[in-house]
Formats: sequence, C-alpha cells, structure tokens
Amino acid sequence: MNRLVSFKSSSLSSRLTWTAARRFNSTVAPKPLEGIRVLELGQLIAGPFCGSILGYYGAEPPKTGDPLRKWRHVDQDGESPWFRSLGRNKKSICVDLRTDQGRSLVKQLAQDVDVLIENFKPGTMEKWGLGPEDLYATNPSLIYTRISGYGQTGPYSKRPGFASVCEGMGGFRYVNAFPGQTPVRPNISLGDSLAGMHAALGVLLGLIGRNKLSSSSSTKTTRTGQVVDVAIYESMLNMMESIIPEYDRFQEIRQPSGSTVTGVVPTNTYPCQEGRYVIIGGNGDTIYKRLMTAIGREDLIGPEYETNAHRVKHQQLIDDAISEWTATKTPDQVLVELEKASVPAGKIYNAKDIVEDEHINARGMIETVTVGTSEEGRGWELKIPGMSPVLQTTPGETKWAGPDLGQNTDEVLKQSLGLSEEEIKSLKDQGIINQ
Repeated sequence: MNRLVSFKSSSLSSRLTWTAARRFNSTVAPKPLEGIRVLELGQLIAGPFCGSILGYYGAEPPKTGDPLRKWRHVDQDGESPWFRSLGRNKKSICVDLRTDQGRSLVKQLAQDVDVLIENFKPGTMEKWGLGPEDLYATNPSLIYTRISGYGQTGPYSKRPGFASVCEGMGGFRYVNAFPGQTPVRPNISLGDSLAGMHAALGVLLGLIGRNKLSSSSSTKTTRTGQVVDVAIYESMLNMMESIIPEYDRFQEIRQPSGSTVTGVVPTNTYPCQEGRYVIIGGNGDTIYKRLMTAIGREDLIGPEYETNAHRVKHQQLIDDAISEWTATKTPDQVLVELEKASVPAGKIYNAKDIVEDEHINARGMIETVTVGTSEEGRGWELKIPGMSPVLQTTPGETKWAGPDLGQNTDEVLKQSLGLSEEEIKSLKDQGIINQ
C-alpha cells in the first residue's frame, strides 16, 4: 500500500501576523504548541483535519497524493482548492511504505516527534512495524493518535468505517430527518470533521498528561506518552445530548423532527420572500412574549403559552403564526424587526453570504493564501476559512496553502534525518521517495 508521510520539522506556530481584528493583541508571544513536532500519516479528512488544527505537515500516498487533491472542483494546476485549505501549514514528503527502507525512514522520523497522527484501518500500522509498541521503544514520550471508524478495540474495530456509515451508528442520522421521510446527511463529512476535532482535543490532553508524568518521573526511559483512540461513531455519539439518558429513564426514542427540536417551542426555520429562510429561536419564556408582540400576535400570549411545556401543546399554531408573518418580509426585514425586540434570529447562509459577511470578516474568519508563484504560472489568491477558537494572546495563523505533492521531501530528509544529496538521489532512483 502506498502512503506518503508528513513531518513537521520546526514549531507548529511562530510569528503573530494576523489582523488586529482577529488576534486582538499586538504582543509577540510564543504559540501554545510552539516547539511541538507532529508526524502525520493518512489521507482524506479526519486525520488531516486534526493535523490542520494543530498546524501539522501533511501525509499522502506517493505519486497520486491524497485523493482529496482531486475531489470536487479541481483548479487549473490539477489540485483541489479543498486540499489547499485542509493542507495549510503542512510540508509534504512522499515515502513508499511498501518497502522496508521506506518504513525505516518513517520510523526514524517518528523517533524525534511529539505527536503521531494516523487514520488507517486498525492493524495497518502494526503490519508495517509502525504501531505504538514499535515506536515507544525509542520514543517513550510519543502521543500516538489514532482515528478510525469504530476504535481500536471491540467487535467492530476491524470494519471499514467511513464517516457516512458512522454517523448512522452514532445516532445522528436517525434524528436528522423529517418525520416519516428517509434520514438525510448534511452535504459535508460531519463525522470526519468531528473526529478530527476530538483527535486534536485528545492530543492536547495527551500533551498535558505527558508533562505531568514527566515532572514526576525520575528516568527518561519511563513511558510518558500514550495512545489517543478516536472513533468516528463515538465523536458523533458525543453530540447526541440527552438522547441516551431520556431513553434509559423513559424508554423514549427521540424521533426525527425536521427543522424543529423536539420539546422546544418555538425554534424553527421560517420562510421569507426571495425564496430564503430565517431561523428564529423564541423558546425562552420572556423571549417568546417579545416575539409574539413583534409579529402582532399578542393573542398567543397568556396562561396557555406561559412556559415551554405549555407551548409544546400548541406548536403547530405558534409556528404557523410566525410563518405567516415572516412570509410577508425579506430576511433582512425580519432580522431588523426581531433585533429591535431582542429575539435571536438569523439567515441561513450559503457560501457567498459567509464570504461577504462583515462580522465574519471582522473576526478574521476568512483568510487569503497564495497558491504557488507567478513565475511558475500560478500565484493566485485563495480564500479559506479561519480556524477557531480565537486566542487573545497567542492566536493561530495560516502561513501557507496546502503544498504540492512531495514538495518538501528533500528539505525534510536533509534537515530532520541529515541525509546527503547522494543518499536522497539513491532513494529516488529506487522509487522509495518521490521523483
């Protein structure tokens, strides 16, 4: 199996270069993860998104690269803008893990890193001699981070686990539908991205734990690292709020509820003019009264509607009244009126709305990176989403777009492993690293 390995040979973060609106602080300070080194092996979304959060260097299959490079729209240089975003702040090297020498290179890189991220099928890394026990012998402080569909243990662990399937097992797809209709998926790989976020959290917890163990350890040979085991289905299950305890206590299975939330009224999506919609959350008792006053329906205020438990009994009546009001207005008109009444409401944004929104831009959540250079026939600018959360004193930054396949192979092997030009040429001639 062909795989590219990625490596971060310097700090995860360095200079503060973000706009004042984004970072809120002009003091140059060390980044929270400065000096942490990350080795990432994998492809597609879950593992790479974890690495993007950390500020890692990328990992892909040799010759073709991560399939994400060719997914959806492809730019004139043959690469997808999606990869240029997900691959930010990475350095890309290609190593063929089908070969003993290729695996040996990866093992050498793993001896001098703080974090390893992999999202292969459980057992794959062990087959290559790169499992946790293989690496802890020479790097006992390693945070070995694993992302898979069902986790590293249990009866389902060996199953292939795509996010779409795991979203079903985690309970999300069941409730994500209109009553009586086929459950739907959002038009994104939500399970992968949530798994990546959980993995990043696991890495940070692992690093904190390592520091505590290191301070109490009397020898450098004591293992202070640990395995972080992230399952995509569990990342979805973590989002399921009260579904499990309510089933346990009342034997109630939460059902799909379309654009509403079961047992909370009113909170829904309402139609407007121009074929657009707004979301209104009027479920607080005092907020509800302000909402009904704003839309001219004081007749729906009183003892029968006083609390949420009362309003649930009249959900259809209340939602119909709100819809009748919003349908006569544009989204902007609705928002102006409800802002006056201090009622939470907002448009449903598409990509154009997001890119052009003044608040999103003021927060620095739309960044611009340059892809390639004009000398090589590229050099165009690309808008990508910023990362959250915003840290006031030590904010993150996007330093460069996702790299070309194998762009940094020579650099990393020279700087990190001390290989000579002759040794690198020999590896290329043998097909162990990219040409």
